[in-house]
Amino acid sequence: MNHIITGQDAHGNDIKLDYIDHGQGKPVVLIHGWPATYKMWEYQLTALTEQGFRVVAYTRRGFGNSSKPFEGHDYDTYADDLKAILDQLDLQDVTLVGFSMGGGEVARYMGRHGGARVSRVAFVSAVTPFLLKTADNPEGVDRETFDKMVDGLEDDRFDFLQSFGKNFYGVGLLRNPVSEAALEWTQHMCEIADPRATILSVRAWSETDFRQDLTTIQVPTLVIHGGDDALVPPKVSGERMTHFVPHAEFIEYAGAPHGLFIPEKERLNRDLITFVHGGDIQKTADRY
Repeated sequence: MNHIITGQDAHGNDIKLDYIDHGQGKPVVLIHGWPATYKMWEYQLTALTEQGFRVVAYTRRGFGNSSKPFEGHDYDTYADDLKAILDQLDLQDVTLVGFSMGGGEVARYMGRHGGARVSRVAFVSAVTPFLLKTADNPEGVDRETFDKMVDGLEDDRFDFLQSFGKNFYGVGLLRNPVSEAALEWTQHMCEIADPRATILSVRAWSETDFRQDLTTIQVPTLVIHGGDDALVPPKVSGERMTHFVPHAEFIEYAGAPHGLFIPEKERLNRDLITFVHGGDIQKTADRY
């Protein structure tokens, strides 16, 4: 198991992030969603590596097999952890790919660290630009929605995660985009997160305003969002991204759920590969 030390906690203990580093070539860094680990990228890791890229994926603090410090569950710290990954592995000409909560890391890194070492960014089902409904963000989601999530986690985290997994993949009475085994795998991956980090990160990704961070992005930008995303609705997130990153290319996967990296894996892999190579994603999208 590989770890990168990104700092120390209040007691002087090293904060270690679990990561993998596969392949050679232009680097692609994959940043996972809430409350999973880098293992959610299973199908993308293989596809990107086989296309001749160096693929790095890590698990953020508080989740999976990474350290679980009491503090540091905010986007400034998450962005600093990402910087430590890029610096210590000396990655250059990087494509950052952030899924859901991970899109926030991409945005805050670009704003906080000036996009150092990064040549392209992709947001997949991302929480950007700003989820919370406020006076200056009337398109957002009511705070009550996130309060209910926290209540559910505090009451019975395991039952909450079971229901969350079904919504995550868009599973319903007449629709089963993923297998029961995939649901069980996802739940186990999410259960090993630190309970406190799980809750604090809900507040982080729901309340952090990334709008200013996004305006700093000058590199090629791809935005992918599922049309049937019930957790991070495209009207609140993906569809608004070009307001803040005018040059971004927005692709909606019609009928796709939030967790599209499994049910839409072939298309997502193809689009990411095309994007990293600098190709035209729309030509790929037109085939669907």
